[in-house]
Amino acid sequence: MPEDLYKTLGVPRSSTAEEIQKAYRKLAQKYHPDLNPDDKKAHERFKEIQNAYDVLGDTEKRTKYDQFGHGFEQMGGGPQGGAWRRPGGAGGAGEEFDFSDIFGGGGEASGGFSDIFRQFTGGGGRRARSAPIRGSDLHHEVTVPFHTAVEGGEVLLSVRRGNSVETISAQIPAGIEDGKKIRLRGQGEPGPGGGPAGDILINVHIDSHRCFVRNGKNLEVKVPITLEEAALGGKIDVPTPHGTITLTVPPNSSSGKRLRIRGQGVKPKSGEPGDLYAELQIKMPPQLDEQAQEMIRELGKLYADDPRKDLTW
Repeated sequence: MPEDLYKTLGVPRSSTAEEIQKAYRKLAQKYHPDLNPDDKKAHERFKEIQNAYDVLGDTEKRTKYDQFGHGFEQMGGGPQGGAWRRPGGAGGAGEEFDFSDIFGGGGEASGGFSDIFRQFTGGGGRRARSAPIRGSDLHHEVTVPFHTAVEGGEVLLSVRRGNSVETISAQIPAGIEDGKKIRLRGQGEPGPGGGPAGDILINVHIDSHRCFVRNGKNLEVKVPITLEEAALGGKIDVPTPHGTITLTVPPNSSSGKRLRIRGQGVKPKSGEPGDLYAELQIKMPPQLDEQAQEMIRELGKLYADDPRKDLTW
């Protein structure tokens, strides 16, 4: 008994015309003689696939096949003895098989299967030859210092190529965020057969800082001040990524007071810079003599209200 044509194409009987065509193209791509010049089994398999599609790809022939099975050929409109042909419409006429039909022939805009076809045949379709294959990408993880991520800088990578190790420099852009990737194009594995090289993808992690914390493009820092500076105010120097700045502490400043310095945060290559937030922290002297203690007691009398009156659970 001849093989069921639906089984030949690997599709159920309920398949749409589009699904049948898709299955046919996939099988034809795999078994076509141009891609299997010395494989007789592939040639025979391709004939079976082509014959099945001659019937199922034609609406009228498929209807008769569904009604009468393989005997529908006696009703007219059967396949043409296994020749490599494609359906030519409801009338049953056919024409010589054009391999580019499988892959979507018709110029640069065709895309899809035509791109696959060009990979196998180099665009000609007569002899199969390999197209250049792109090399593999290499993946690296690096951890950069906090100041390098903010200001920008350079890292060095050790890349093994064959039996040698190569050192490659990569630029870290100012303002890069933790977890971002840097791509070094053409620095990956070389492509086989002279194909283009792959890329190096660097996943960047950022080390923490002893004093500064980053929040997006803003920087935060806790600044110790003396009891005198907190009570009477004054000028203090604060280091930033862009140099030391002079900050004015307002009189009667308590610990936790935040001062905003515009434009002194992270300055990316593009876009507006962030701000710097300085949180004041009163730092007491390591020890107090009796005179200093008495002075502190006198200062305590200046509190009109309990400083913890608004503290609730």
